[in-house]
Amino acid sequence: MTLDTLDDLDRRILEQLQRDSSLTNHALAERVHASPPTCLRRVRRLKKLGVIAKEVAIIDASKVGTTLTAIIEVTLDIQSAEKLQTFEEAVQEESAILQCYRVSTGPDFVLIAQVPDMPAYHALVHRALTAEANVRNVRTFFSVYRSKFDTHIVLSHLG
Repeated sequence: MTLDTLDDLDRRILEQLQRDSSLTNHALAERVHASPPTCLRRVRRLKKLGVIAKEVAIIDASKVGTTLTAIIEVTLDIQSAEKLQTFEEAVQEESAILQCYRVSTGPDFVLIAQVPDMPAYHALVHRALTAEANVRNVRTFFSVYRSKFDTHIVLSHLG
């Protein structure tokens, strides 16, 4: 399945689940104007196909004491496929690193990390980045204010 094979009902289901994945099947079916069995069958299919990758609760970091957001640029000394993969695998082990992007034109990676404070950030950098022999440069930006955060992917361009 590709995104262009999603029909209108699939898109309506995905739009609603992106807003609130805790909806009951009946409530979801009502919102997308489908029968509950059809809706359940579609959601199961979307999960099986990997279109719905995961259902999570989004936590307000400030309410749980992890208020420091670090946007980290990392440049490696050697950018071979093996070295890039090795770095990505190491990043997977770090729970404070929430996102990892391999990017072009500039650094090799951009990481988003969420930590409680500056000492936790320093420990993370030492453990995950400076201890890695292939890391040439680390540059970090600290968020002073987040004006937007969303996980919603726009699907209106499909179909």
